[in-house]
Amino acid sequence: MAIRILAFFSYLIDLYVYVIIASVIMSWLLTFGVVNYNNAFVKSLHGALSAVTDPVLRKIRNFLPNIGMLDLSPVVLLLGLFFIQSVILPSLADMLK
Repeated sequence: MAIRILAFFSYLIDLYVYVIIASVIMSWLLTFGVVNYNNAFVKSLHGALSAVTDPVLRKIRNFLPNIGMLDLSPVVLLLGLFFIQSVILPSLADMLK
């Protein structure tokens, strides 16, 4: 049962990684003017992605030094999620066997 819960957490991490990547791509598209923010679908999609990712990214941005226009918080978050998924979850699974 516990292994299934850890597998579910791994699945949630995979899902959140895709949401972070989609949020980064959406911000690039908005920054470079590829999509129009006045479009209702774009505005709602950007709002949904920001609502899911910004609370976590904001906490990471508070710890990172200001690098100007470059935002490294998604990279730090992705590295942290990959570390949890590849090191911590398998270690927990080994302990529970």
